[in-house]
Amino acid sequence: MDLEALLGPLVEGMGLELVEAGFAREGGRRILRVTVDREGGIDLDTIAEASEKVSRRLDLEDFGGGPYTLEVSSPGLERPLRNPAQFARQVGERVKVRTMDLIDGSRTHLGTLVAAGDDDVTIETDEGARTLRYADIASARTVFEWGPKDKKDRSRR
Repeated sequence: MDLEALLGPLVEGMGLELVEAGFAREGGRRILRVTVDREGGIDLDTIAEASEKVSRRLDLEDFGGGPYTLEVSSPGLERPLRNPAQFARQVGERVKVRTMDLIDGSRTHLGTLVAAGDDDVTIETDEGARTLRYADIASARTVFEWGPKDKKDRSRR
């Protein structure tokens, strides 16, 4: 059973976005991690409500094929980017994109996301603009940088 197909409508019905859902193994335990978000962020009460609803749905579907621990959370400061809509919401932000193959001599592309279309994204890197097709992207996430955004702000401290 496809987790995203099962949980997507439930989460969207709460006014949230399903960022990702999948199993991981830690310390011999199976953990089902469900990450949800919404415009403006998410609070603990909403996460608790989502956790309760997700747990009930999984129980009703007899999902899991054995014991697991459910973790529902927000994506945090550095958010994974998996689809065109998620990329489009982050235009203007710093991102780190890893490609499956070398593109312009690198698999890692760090810079400002300047455009996100239906088929590709454009990132302004220190080496210039790079357009990357979604099909070539292995992973991507926003990059949070601590401190002031420009040097002028640093001089005011």
